[in-house]
Amino acid sequence: MAAGEREGRDYLRRHRIPELLHRLAALLLYHRPERPREFLIRALERVKAAKRAEGEYPYLMDRANLAAMFQLLDVVGQGHITPAQYREALKTLGLSTEDLQFGDDENITLEVFQEEVKKKMLESWAVY
Repeated sequence: MAAGEREGRDYLRRHRIPELLHRLAALLLYHRPERPREFLIRALERVKAAKRAEGEYPYLMDRANLAAMFQLLDVVGQGHITPAQYREALKTLGLSTEDLQFGDDENITLEVFQEEVKKKMLESWAVY
C-alpha cells in the first residue's frame, strides 16, 4: 500500500468517517426524504446541536420501533429477552456491544431494552 493511501486510511479511521457515513446512509435509507442533501445537512446540524446540548441526536429507531424489535426477539411473549438476544440486537443496529453490564442469567425487559439502546445510540453519535 502506498504511503498516501495509508495516510488517507489512517485519517478516515482516526476521525471515524466510515462510521459517520454509515450512520448517515442508514438515516437516509430509513427516512427516504425527497431532498436528501438537505436532510443530511439537517442531520449533521442536529449532531452538532446535540453535542452542545441544544437538541437531540438523530435517531434511526424511535421507542415504537424498539418495542417492535423487542417483540420480535421475545417470540414467546415472556416480557423479557436474554443478554445474548440484546447483544444481537445491538449488532443489528450497528451499535457497540462493549461494556455490556448484563450477566448471562439476567433478563432484560422492554423498558430496560429501550433505555439501554437509546444510551448506546447517544454514545455512538457523541464521538463525532
